[in-house]
Amino acid sequence: MSFELTNRPRRLRGNEVLRSMTLENRLSTKDLVLPVFISEEICSPEEIDSMPGVFCWPAVQIVDQVGKWVALGIRAFAIFPKINPTKKTITGEECLNPKSLAYEVGRLIKSNFSQVSLIGDLALDPYTSHGHDGILNDNGYVENDSTVEILAKASILAASAGYDVLAPSDMMDGRVGIIRSHLEKNGFTETCIMSYAAKFCSCYYGPFRDAIGASSHKPIDKSGYQLSPNNFREAVRELELDFEEGADILMVKPAEPFLDVIHYARNHFPVPIAAYQVSGEYSRITAAGLNGWLDTERCAIESLTSIKRAGADMILTYFAEKVSAII
Repeated sequence: MSFELTNRPRRLRGNEVLRSMTLENRLSTKDLVLPVFISEEICSPEEIDSMPGVFCWPAVQIVDQVGKWVALGIRAFAIFPKINPTKKTITGEECLNPKSLAYEVGRLIKSNFSQVSLIGDLALDPYTSHGHDGILNDNGYVENDSTVEILAKASILAASAGYDVLAPSDMMDGRVGIIRSHLEKNGFTETCIMSYAAKFCSCYYGPFRDAIGASSHKPIDKSGYQLSPNNFREAVRELELDFEEGADILMVKPAEPFLDVIHYARNHFPVPIAAYQVSGEYSRITAAGLNGWLDTERCAIESLTSIKRAGADMILTYFAEKVSAII
């Protein structure tokens, strides 16, 4: 039996050539940013237990490793330092040390790979003994303005070290405008700001905290400054404020749980939209793959494609190396 159907959408899915020609979204290595964990205390790469396949790299080996990633086509890297615990303090002043790990690594990479783009995280949590993203007052509340003051000073050190993009991830009020002002006054007019504009207080960050040594036996409550996962309108307000303050790129984090926010940002702001497929998203897919429950590589590509389809121009992902060898 054969029906006379005017509309048969399967006609365009009938062979590989047509399927390829009619793809509406294509994932490319050029879309991806690889987050990189760095330590000055280790002599060989150390795999992160909660992130199988992801390593913390010795600073002395990073040039060779970046060369391998560049050969795969990866051109953008977000650097996250794992600071020696003895250098962590209540106020996180190690981030104002010009010779601190993140700045030394930035200079090292840029002196060997002028063609890559480096993204520098601006936040205090790698440097504080309590693991919060800012300065605590006597009541344990993260102080907004004193935290922003330190981040603004750190932005000059990061820009001086060669970072092309600075990424304030702290969710303090007003920090984008103040950082932009500091950069302009100090001659860094070409340094971009990629704002963690809609960063949610998510359960997906645990493995990242393991990676930078910010974990604690007691869970850290960051709901006083990160967004509630329940709130969409509040996320829109944060996006609007960071755009008005001069952010060159707006980021949504985590990615896949907040595709609606990514989609909104894409349709309402005339700047590039970034999304961070965070550590928990990576570990969820990887763990299921290691248990034989799904195909890790195919699921990684499907997840990344959904993030791109939602509207992300660039995606920070720990799958960048694995996926770049396939797509």
